[in-house]
Amino acid sequence: MESKKIKLLAIQLGSIIGNKEENIVRAEKLLRDNLEKYDADFVFLPEVWTCGWDCESFIDCSEEIRSASSVCMLKSVAKEFCTNIIGGSFIQKKSEDTYANTSPIIDKNGNLVGTYEKNHLFSYYGCNEGTYIKRGLNPVMVNLDGVKLGLTICYDIRFPEIYRAYRKSGADILVNMAAWGANKKIPWDSMTTSRAVENQTYFVALTQTGTLKDGTENLGHSMILDYNGNILSEINQSEGGIYAEIDLNEMYEFRDKCRILDDIKDIYKVKKL
Repeated sequence: MESKKIKLLAIQLGSIIGNKEENIVRAEKLLRDNLEKYDADFVFLPEVWTCGWDCESFIDCSEEIRSASSVCMLKSVAKEFCTNIIGGSFIQKKSEDTYANTSPIIDKNGNLVGTYEKNHLFSYYGCNEGTYIKRGLNPVMVNLDGVKLGLTICYDIRFPEIYRAYRKSGADILVNMAAWGANKKIPWDSMTTSRAVENQTYFVALTQTGTLKDGTENLGHSMILDYNGNILSEINQSEGGIYAEIDLNEMYEFRDKCRILDDIKDIYKVKKL
């Protein structure tokens, strides 16, 4: 079988809490610096990079998608470097009192071709995301240049059902864009690896680095994983890019040899003893 190679680039950065303008400038520099080194087909950014993980900053940093300065920057970079960008997420103002944690999807011609809105909102341990924004209603799988990507944001990782739905729908690459706390390293490493393995799918696990408002830290440790859970590229707590070249046909051959989807029951009815 002929190879079907895809070049992936993920950008890990540490946002300045509540400073949208400066975060856009810094993100653009990281994008340009890395795209000058790597000829990537797909580029990924982390969750809420425009404002950092601080729910109280969400409304002040929100933007309407048609005029969003963050999205305009990403569209410009995508067109200049002829690369598809899965733009992490920003806080989208949808109406006067409705906001969403939204990932913009931009093709290599600089067109905004769709969005994904975070389906599960984290409102525990002092966080109150659900107070400020509305959850998305559906998973979104985007097909760009014949590659199908299933998109998720941060807390979505704790719900394997959404990833199984993507796999059943034919996803080639699963993506989780996060702002993940450093005190939850084991869950991050375990769940990202598990989602790749159980779905036999390449996985881009991307999070922020840097210090939060309360002095705690983002984890960092962004990774690109293969369909067996092997780490192809990773970064610890520094800002920068991780790059990997993957072969989708190798993954398809593996799936053909180990057809786990064929063994899934339609219903798992629990027998109580």
